[in-house]
Amino acid sequence: MSTEKEKTFFGHPRGLATLFNTEFWERFSYYGMRAILIYYMYYSVSKGGLGFSQSTATAIMSIYGSLVFMSGVIGGWFADRVLGPRQTILYGGVLIMVGHLVLAIPSGGAAALFVSMAFIILGTGLLKPNVSSVVGDLYPAGDNRRDAGFSIFYMGINLGAFIAPPIVSNVSDHAGSFHAGFGVAAVGMAIALVVYVLTGKRYLKEAGKKAPNPLQKSEAKILTMKIIGIILAIGLLIAVLTLITGSLTINTIILAVTVMGVGVPLAYFIMMMTSKKTEADERSRLTAYIPLFLIAVLFWMIEEQGSTTLALFAAERTDLSIWGFNLNPANFQSLNPVFVITLSPIFAWIWTKLGDRQPSTPRKFALGLFFAGLSFVVMMLPGILHGNTTTLVSPLWLVLSFFICIFGEMFISPVGLSATTKLAPKAFASQTMSLWFLSDAMGQAFNAQVTQFFNADTEIAYFGITGFVAIGFAIALFIFAPFLKKYMKGVH
Repeated sequence: MSTEKEKTFFGHPRGLATLFNTEFWERFSYYGMRAILIYYMYYSVSKGGLGFSQSTATAIMSIYGSLVFMSGVIGGWFADRVLGPRQTILYGGVLIMVGHLVLAIPSGGAAALFVSMAFIILGTGLLKPNVSSVVGDLYPAGDNRRDAGFSIFYMGINLGAFIAPPIVSNVSDHAGSFHAGFGVAAVGMAIALVVYVLTGKRYLKEAGKKAPNPLQKSEAKILTMKIIGIILAIGLLIAVLTLITGSLTINTIILAVTVMGVGVPLAYFIMMMTSKKTEADERSRLTAYIPLFLIAVLFWMIEEQGSTTLALFAAERTDLSIWGFNLNPANFQSLNPVFVITLSPIFAWIWTKLGDRQPSTPRKFALGLFFAGLSFVVMMLPGILHGNTTTLVSPLWLVLSFFICIFGEMFISPVGLSATTKLAPKAFASQTMSLWFLSDAMGQAFNAQVTQFFNADTEIAYFGITGFVAIGFAIALFIFAPFLKKYMKGVH
């Protein structure tokens, strides 16, 4: 088939529209549900919530996000070894939809919340990494449309995340029930599945259809033993923490996930550093990658608090009446994707324009973390200027904080993806990419503990300490960047 005949979706293969739609609605469902989830958890039962404490609610939100990123490792493995990306996406979407439907049941309570989370965590892990994989399979080797195709696909991700919070929160408000909003998220995922099934076979053709490295029968016994070992290890971890804390509670599970969030990336680094497949120069580059990874962890710790501490600030400390409009606190969750959409092409143009004159990767990371820290320092000011943390303040403080943080993200998120591909050992290229996404998982695992200290009494100190610590590490990385660059062995 000629290239001209393929140009049916902005000059790209028609299958891109299928995947664009799938990711658009998957992100709609995920961010729509997440926008109101924290309020559902800590609002009183009389207001339709579960009545959790705010500290417990922020911790649960953090471990939820952490497990979503960790589950991507499982999704990648199933696609590579068992089902192939296409089938893995389908099963993942079904699990996500079921998860939202469980949460939409009014009488489910806390049990339904945790069952729903389990479905969505596993479903997202199966779906999300593999949609991107199939996008790449749409283009033959050397096709110069690939980068532009990913840019269009990336737009779908952020458009879904942008429109979801106001729609889901408005439905929830008008219905007088959080469960109605969760139902809308389920409908979004259902739309994604219907379009995926109806158009996938015709337009995706052979892309992502087969498992690239199918599991052999001889490996089944070893695999079974590994799975049993992992399950036993997790069970042992929970048992040990239960003995230490004295009881098996939600906080014990939260602590267990925090340990896993640190342990899994650490295991990856140890495995790659000690492997005979990692050459000397590759080991040096991996050494340089470790501080970059840790800086990314600090960045995601701050960025991911948009749905926890900043969500609490939006509901409890913000004057939601502005310019004649009454805002829902969940609306602020749309700021992240709208700033990503706005800033991404600007930064792409800047880096292209600067060429060889652009900052090195370590200094880009330092700048990204600096702005993330600054976004929290800004959030000290409302309490300081008013002399208290009870006065309702302008929503523009939140807008400014989100903007500064996403400005910083432009120095870390796309740059980190690029740096990972350059610094990864050849034998572990795919696993190092999984490791990059685990930086977010580790950041949120730490947040599960840290965000529990946030409340009205600690607001100024919390934002100040977090912000200035991040800025301190950013300055240190900026100063030591030339030294770190030596270990990168020619990678700029």
